[in-house]
Amino acid sequence: MNRKRSSKKEIIPMDRRETVRQEIISVLKRNTLSAKEISGTVRASEKEVYDHLAHIQKTVSKQGDKLKIVPAECNKCGFEFKKRERLKKPGKCPVCRSETIREPLFSIES
Repeated sequence: MNRKRSSKKEIIPMDRRETVRQEIISVLKRNTLSAKEISGTVRASEKEVYDHLAHIQKTVSKQGDKLKIVPAECNKCGFEFKKRERLKKPGKCPVCRSETIREPLFSIES
């Protein structure tokens, strides 16, 4: 039998001085960013960022700060998703059914 051996590359973790959550918190104290922008800044997947944001929301409230969320908005009709509990970007607008939606923005206020 002829088998090809795939050479698996060794995954080397990045050197971090802070945990991902600590990095996200320090970034959000200085800027208002979308999850995609946070993802690029802290070099973590967007899905991972959303998971961390849910925990950060609880953590910062215990410290007296607040995770401020600028709600997602439909680019076509302007509908704002003010009452939305989930942090992720919605798929479709309930009013016009458009899928072109501006992502929610996050920041931390003292």
